[in-house]
Amino acid sequence: MAINQSTAAAVTGVRGPQDVPVTLDVNGSTHAIELEPRVSLLDALREHLDLTGTKKGCDQGTCGACTVWMDGRRVLSCLTLAMSCEGHQIATIEGIAQDGRLHPMQQAFIDHDAFQCGYCTPGQIMSAIALIREGNATTDADIAEHMSGNICRCQAYPNIHAAIREVRDADDGG
Repeated sequence: MAINQSTAAAVTGVRGPQDVPVTLDVNGSTHAIELEPRVSLLDALREHLDLTGTKKGCDQGTCGACTVWMDGRRVLSCLTLAMSCEGHQIATIEGIAQDGRLHPMQQAFIDHDAFQCGYCTPGQIMSAIALIREGNATTDADIAEHMSGNICRCQAYPNIHAAIREVRDADDGG
């Protein structure tokens, strides 16, 4: 006797490939959406919530273009299932400006020309802010090590590091 998917789901209690309700808290707003259980956080943000600042670079977790914060910690949204984010606070590049003013790291990236094509910039900025918050920006070697998961194919690393140092030093100064 063959068991179809709906019968299997009823017997095992497992959610199948059909859409299921998912509630995501993103940038201070709650969003109730319907997703397949296998949808990544990256695809949920871009395709279901129209938050396209977070970029899909490699879709394998190796480039860092998809970096967002979950409960204040850096995560690669291409490797994170959206369903697993229920009950957690997600922050994206769209949510870091305050009252219409750029976050200091965003401004430092502009001031230091820390981008060329700009594709990696949202992930770089999200990682750079977290890097300082984590206390991992003490030296240039620390910055290089803890930003190594964010690839810039245009090789703007000296400018990215200069922007990070500027914000780090401003934070140290008060």
